[in-house]
Amino acid sequence: MEKDTVIFFDTTLRDGEQSPGASMNLKEKLLVANQLTALGVDVIEAGFPISSQGDFEAVKTISQQIKTSSIAGLCRASEKDITTCWNAVKYAKKPRIHIFLATSDLHIEKKLKKTRTQILDMAVKAIKYGKSLCKDVEFSAEDAGRSDMDFLCKVVEAVIDAGATIVNIPDTVGHTTPIEFGKKIAEIRRRVPNISKAIISVHCHNDLGLAVANSLSAIENGARQIECTINGIGERAGNASLEEIAMTLKVRPHYYNVKHSIKTNELYNTSKLVSRLTGILVQVNKAIVGANAFAHESGIHQDGILKARATYEIMSPADVGVPESLLVLGKHSGRHAFFKRIKDLGYKLDEKTLEHLFEKFKILADKKKTVFDDDIIALIEEDTSSGKEIFILNYLSATSGTGTIPTATVKISKNEDNKKTKPVILQGAACGSGPVDATYKAIDQIINMDIKLTDFSLRSVSSGEDALGEVVLKAEYKGMIYSGKGTSTDIIEASAKAYIQAINKAKLFYDNKKGK
Repeated sequence: MEKDTVIFFDTTLRDGEQSPGASMNLKEKLLVANQLTALGVDVIEAGFPISSQGDFEAVKTISQQIKTSSIAGLCRASEKDITTCWNAVKYAKKPRIHIFLATSDLHIEKKLKKTRTQILDMAVKAIKYGKSLCKDVEFSAEDAGRSDMDFLCKVVEAVIDAGATIVNIPDTVGHTTPIEFGKKIAEIRRRVPNISKAIISVHCHNDLGLAVANSLSAIENGARQIECTINGIGERAGNASLEEIAMTLKVRPHYYNVKHSIKTNELYNTSKLVSRLTGILVQVNKAIVGANAFAHESGIHQDGILKARATYEIMSPADVGVPESLLVLGKHSGRHAFFKRIKDLGYKLDEKTLEHLFEKFKILADKKKTVFDDDIIALIEEDTSSGKEIFILNYLSATSGTGTIPTATVKISKNEDNKKTKPVILQGAACGSGPVDATYKAIDQIINMDIKLTDFSLRSVSSGEDALGEVVLKAEYKGMIYSGKGTSTDIIEASAKAYIQAINKAKLFYDNKKGK
């Protein structure tokens, strides 16, 4: 008997991006979308088009450029939302309109202030209108995990009759448990007479740490689309983790008896890309893609692994794409070798970007004895994530030591909107509790923005004594959180670059908001 297929619906670019400080610009979203297609994702939810002009343009551009995966846009059950969504996704080879409406009494009465009858009518009208624009329409019953079963089944039956091709049963607040959620899916299959005309989907949140378990229980009970994100990022405690679900199905094929399109050897690269671009680090003990996922410290474990890998590893590093060797290039390498390595790493970049990266590579190669794959990836991500640069670091000198007061001198150029106007040179100096603190105070002194650092982390992203350091931080400006990241062999320089990137994001957003 042929196995059923589980559809992977990735919402990293929509629900995942709703994690505080995880917003991405268009270049970054395209990088993620291209990597998701390389991973084999069936459906990419590219955004919530009506939420902002930026989101609309991102969904539209992804729809125009991605030709293998289906592209979905999220919308509320209103004609304006649905029309806007369609205008963004209609360029896709396989477009999908994803309409959501709450079905729990708590949401209906307290949030929407409506009746069940009104909700049922809204859902049917929304699906019919969406169906008049697009043949692939998904309906999500928001807070289905806490919805009355009789009413939920009634809504599901009605939206399928109205033309819904997928019905999503979300555990919106991560309230259910695996057995409970599995029974809910089984009951929907048993009680809804036209359920065979649609695919059952689930979208589980991780508030109790059960998102993956609930998703797998749903598969066992007949769900055939899983909505998830890379690294499990998303609202509050996040979503079900794509890599954990995909590898569970791969490692336990006879138990689940389903097939899917995910190329699991791309999981590690995808995880790292999303982590870098969102600024959300993956915990070292994270299943599948964490730094320690294939590390063994115990002597007993090491002995077992040496004798037979299967004693303590249920999957091999190669299954998820964990690299065995990262050493690749040095300062004597030429353009051909450098460009080929970028291509081998899976990046498609234009000639201008390649030349710019090569210049940065040569500068880095002069500082380091060897350049590793992670160094190259860090250069690429830093270059593509920078967006518009209003402030550019020109000069930095920081001093500190035992018995001395840490000081920093900074020179920054400020680019005006008028291209004919030369950049304004800003200079400042300050003291601090350490060289990074002094550098940030010097920057604050000259940019004249009340920006507050809320999170800061530093790590090595490559190997060797002269490893490339990466600083990832979050800063608050006028109630909004902005992420920044910078890389350098000099951690003070990396710290300054990360801080200035966050400032640029804040400045650009605020200027656009004021209509500048």
